[in-house]
Amino acid sequence: MPQTDRLRYLDVATRRIARGMDLDETLRELRQAAVPAFADAIFIHLDDPLPVGTERSAAPVVLQLHSADRALPTPPHGDGTPPPPSPPFPEVAERVEPVGSGRLAELLRDGRPAFGDAPGNAPAVAELLAAGADPPGTLPPGHRLIIAPLHGSHHVMGTVVLLRSTDRPVFTGDDLLVASQLATHTALGVQKAVMYGHEAAVADTLQHTMLPSSLPEPTGVRLASRYLPASKTAQVGGDWYDAIPLPGNRVALIVGDVMGHSMTSAAIMGQLRTIVQTLAGLDLPPNEVLHHLDEQAQRLGSDHIATCLYAIYDPISHRLLMANAGHPPAVLLHEDGRAEVLGVPPGAPIGVGGVVFESVEMAAPTGATLVLYTDGLVESRDTDIGSGVEALRVRLQSSAQRLASLEVLCDHVLGTLSPGTRDDDIALLTARFEGFPPDSVGYWYLAPHPMTAGQARRLTRRALRRWGLESLIDPTELMVSEVVTNAVRFASRPLSLRLLRTDVLRCEVTDDSPQVPRMRHADLGDESGRGLFLVNQLALRWGATRLSSGKVVWFEQKIPAR
Repeated sequence: MPQTDRLRYLDVATRRIARGMDLDETLRELRQAAVPAFADAIFIHLDDPLPVGTERSAAPVVLQLHSADRALPTPPHGDGTPPPPSPPFPEVAERVEPVGSGRLAELLRDGRPAFGDAPGNAPAVAELLAAGADPPGTLPPGHRLIIAPLHGSHHVMGTVVLLRSTDRPVFTGDDLLVASQLATHTALGVQKAVMYGHEAAVADTLQHTMLPSSLPEPTGVRLASRYLPASKTAQVGGDWYDAIPLPGNRVALIVGDVMGHSMTSAAIMGQLRTIVQTLAGLDLPPNEVLHHLDEQAQRLGSDHIATCLYAIYDPISHRLLMANAGHPPAVLLHEDGRAEVLGVPPGAPIGVGGVVFESVEMAAPTGATLVLYTDGLVESRDTDIGSGVEALRVRLQSSAQRLASLEVLCDHVLGTLSPGTRDDDIALLTARFEGFPPDSVGYWYLAPHPMTAGQARRLTRRALRRWGLESLIDPTELMVSEVVTNAVRFASRPLSLRLLRTDVLRCEVTDDSPQVPRMRHADLGDESGRGLFLVNQLALRWGATRLSSGKVVWFEQKIPAR
């Protein structure tokens, strides 16, 4: 091969190898570049397992055959007579364990390509080509085999064997240089693919462990979700979703997306999701949650930007409160099949700083479905977010009557994605509003004075009789009295008493004092301190949650089977 042709060939071949995005693609490009332009056959062995990072392993090198390729037979001559047969190539070893002091191990450590028929290389060829097979393979005479080790930055990654048949010229010294360039670029591509695969696997595992393993089942709303990772050619992203039960049978619905695709994005996503969960526990309005999330994101670093949509659904008032931080708008699918893009001011993304977020309250009709998603669902290389959101709305509206189940709805939404490579993850959260029956709610405001506990007992007794729960009257009256008495001691404004009848009987007492009660054991001579102890003994479960405007103390009882 003339010098100019050799350089041109190397330029094209190395470019093909370098464009490989993963291990299989890199080696496929090597095989296609080498056969038949440079060799008639190629055998590629890789370390098993392939090394990751810079640490050197003390374990012996083991080579496993990854792939092989042979040139197609030469077509017949013009007169119809077949060409003279070429000697068959020998069988290649599937698995090789080079002897530490053997010739193959020396060639791997040396890292330079060598002719198979060079003095002393016969044992190395025998190890790679299974020369001990029955019958043993035979090599064509002359410089027709090259062993080219694959050397990464820190490790031996494997070896490449190149062979030529007798119907073309033998390899020359210049061909050794070509083989060296092919092997060097392939080794770097293999190393890149291994490192990328390792980082993607770690990031993917990190992301999945940070996403909720299951969704809660709050009364008054049904939930379903999907998470669809990006295609293999894209790195993992920072998409997340969450559903968090709040006091008063409300539920917070969150979807967010950290900009970028890397393990760092997944880690930042986990931190932001934890911050949101903490803020949700304070029962702040959505705009306040996004404000504090924005402050915390800036502490994580000015280069971390995220979008987030935070909504609170109240099944008792049938209202939805929502705030948006640069996220694609939610879609509300009404029970009659009409799909509506909710007009919530988008605001600026999380991490920008100095932004005022706005909460918007709207009706949440019974039977309607809220669809929250990340931009990977509506944005692509060929579609902007605005067009994608409108296309999603049209798809939901056109098929609403067939999507009775939330699970079917989620599958339908993802099933309409156009085929091809996706560069971004998709997080999808759907919530169907069922509401709370008005006849199963008792709600009263009570002034904080010494007679309030007696008034609370009378209201509780009437509600339980109306619901046919006479067997729960005595323990519920006792617990309501203790909780209300404690609230009266600290409240400066009217407190609220709410009874909810679902699969359990739930009682909530809310006041404006931030002091959360703690259970303690009273001594024999103490006149107080037994209230929460009684609640703990009688209730199925109980708790106290600090709110932005005070606190709520609640307890639940099991409703007897009729």
